[in-house]
Amino acid sequence: MKEKQVKKIIQFIRKNQSVSASDLYKTISLGESTIRKYLKELAEANQIIATGVGRATKYIIAPSFELLAPVNLDEYYSKDMDNRNAKIGYDFDLISDILQKSVLFSKEEQQRLDELQKRYLKSIDSIGESIYKKRLEVLAIDLIWKSSEIEGNTYSLLETEALIKQHELAKGKTQLEATMLLNHKKAIDFITDDLDYLKPLTLNKIIDIHTLLIGGLGVSNNIRKRAVAITGTNYKPLYIESQIKEALEDIVNLVNQKENAFEKGLLLLCLLSYLQAFEDGNKRTARIISNAVLMNYNFCPLSFRSVSAIDYKKAMLLFYEQNNISAMKQIFIDQYEFAVNQYFDL
Repeated sequence: MKEKQVKKIIQFIRKNQSVSASDLYKTISLGESTIRKYLKELAEANQIIATGVGRATKYIIAPSFELLAPVNLDEYYSKDMDNRNAKIGYDFDLISDILQKSVLFSKEEQQRLDELQKRYLKSIDSIGESIYKKRLEVLAIDLIWKSSEIEGNTYSLLETEALIKQHELAKGKTQLEATMLLNHKKAIDFITDDLDYLKPLTLNKIIDIHTLLIGGLGVSNNIRKRAVAITGTNYKPLYIESQIKEALEDIVNLVNQKENAFEKGLLLLCLLSYLQAFEDGNKRTARIISNAVLMNYNFCPLSFRSVSAIDYKKAMLLFYEQNNISAMKQIFIDQYEFAVNQYFDL
């Protein structure tokens, strides 16, 4: 019921562009206190903006509405990819305009993340450095396994642990799969050995991390010079090298300008995947660099262990096709909570 009521309010504001609370009372069959409550929630979720004060207050749709609006993924993916009204190409305005102006986390979401961060800091202060390193090692193995599984790697978690700790190759698996896993380990070791390496983030530092992740896999470590296709979507990334480089610089500048470490991590996770700057290894690079930036600011890294590969891919494709970050944001928040609870709970 609430979802339908809120939807009516949003539709009315979008249609009329600028409305007052009294305009809504006259049009929508809801009590005054209920409408004011929903307007407050929508404003805190950064979906609408209140202008003016008192009775002169007007409400408009926020520039970030399409970016942040909740989407029912089951309903969205019930449609064939040719019938999802998807955006086909890369949108430069997303970075240069919308994301510049947007606050990605609602007040409630930010409070939840801040509380988790406090718990994380309290935990690592109390457990000591040696125990912290052991827990971080467990998280790293989970991340190596899950990040590779998302890319189609068939190593199990236990097989991944045996490969990382005992250099034991799994029977029936390819050398390329082992190389992918070991490359993750190299990249994670690299960023944990120098937590300030990505301060500030630069294009060349992104290329450095990508190079570690694709070594021995027959993939170029340079910015892509040709078009690529992505399974399951009609979205087509940029294919002109100069445009890709420009877009990557835009991403770097945007992330460096943001002050909120959670926003930095989420943006990197989404935008490096969205741009597809390299022939392969883009999502891997995004996950590792996102984690590196979180750790730069003494925030908990994510293993992504409890999210399914298909849910991760659906959330990312939604961002590609609609420039909507809501599903990936929910994964990010949930995985931050999972990481704090699973690896660093007192």
